[in-house]
Amino acid sequence: MQLRYAFRLYPDPGQQRALAKAFGCARVVFNDAVRAREDARTAGEAFPKAAELSTRLITEAKQTTERSWLGEVSAVVLQQSLRDAESAYRNFFASLKGTRKGPKIGPPRFKSRKDARQAIRFTANARWNLTDSGRPNLPKIGAVKVKWSRTLPTTPSSVTVVKDAAGRYFASFGATRGRSIQVGVAHREEKYGLLL
Repeated sequence: MQLRYAFRLYPDPGQQRALAKAFGCARVVFNDAVRAREDARTAGEAFPKAAELSTRLITEAKQTTERSWLGEVSAVVLQQSLRDAESAYRNFFASLKGTRKGPKIGPPRFKSRKDARQAIRFTANARWNLTDSGRPNLPKIGAVKVKWSRTLPTTPSSVTVVKDAAGRYFASFGATRGRSIQVGVAHREEKYGLLL
């Protein structure tokens, strides 16, 4: 079972600038993916595959002078932004077919820099970690001060950094936690908790 644990972050001014840059780059890549899909739809062509979009919108774009600033943030943030766009389209098409539970949803929309909530996600591939002092060390951002309200039950597999409308920063740690079950042993009263 995937669980999320949210904690308040307190980045210093340099880290706030690095996070703003990462939010902006993720937004640009997401918008480029939506634009590529919309252009293909209006031209009557097949939608570009995720690998093709990754090559065109991230790898090749970093080599151009207009988008060289994409190299200043972690590549995993950009890849996760592409995944978010793919997931949004997958949910939209599932909604059209009626295979998605819940209300009908529209196609993905372009993100604005004026959106109230901005978020980026680091997975295990980003090589982020918790320092000995308990701070999350994020690639190209650094070790960010965090206010821990509880301990994490397991090692987190991902962290999502969110900036809300009030300018506050939060870290949402994703952790996989097995369900604990009790198993009785024949002729004994001992109980064992197993993590599945």
